[in-house]
Amino acid sequence: MRPYDERLDQFLSRAAKVFADQGYHSTTMRDLAAATDMSLAGMYYYMRGKEELLLRIQERCFTRVLAGAEAVLRRLEHAEPVERLHAFIRHHVAFFAAHMAEMKVLSHEANSLTGERQRKVNAIKRRYVDLLEGLIKAVAPEEPGVERSAAAYVLFGMMNWIYNWYDPAGEIDPERLAELIARTFTGGFAEARSTVHGG
Repeated sequence: MRPYDERLDQFLSRAAKVFADQGYHSTTMRDLAAATDMSLAGMYYYMRGKEELLLRIQERCFTRVLAGAEAVLRRLEHAEPVERLHAFIRHHVAFFAAHMAEMKVLSHEANSLTGERQRKVNAIKRRYVDLLEGLIKAVAPEEPGVERSAAAYVLFGMMNWIYNWYDPAGEIDPERLAELIARTFTGGFAEARSTVHGG
């Protein structure tokens, strides 16, 4: 990573923490400058304003988590569907356990972007959701598409809500948490479906 990229990366991480703590709409560029040890002029060197900063935080996170999940799944191309789904869950939880502020910003400020910026982020999010829906389809191919889609959002809800209560330095490390979520989800959706359909 080039020094420029490293500095920008650090800046985006600190800015995400400010947005997570204060909320996007309540945060000013001066607040961000103070929290990131950067002058206003320095901030405007990187981006034109607060909404572009929010775009960069969201775009950076979604791009990285998508690329990481795709890499994990490529390595498990011939694995069982449930194993691939569990790998996706492990990667998602590990990534966001290391980026808790970003997770809160992505959850709370999903609709704060406008116009082309929102479309840009939504396109990456759609690819990520489609990836998960494809994994769920492989695990439970007979489920109706509308239920698989709902199940994907149920799983994202389980994984993304952790920013409210989870402490990565606490008794349950991210890997154990991911396994707990994976067992809960696959046991509740993929394995229990036979009881719903009387099978």
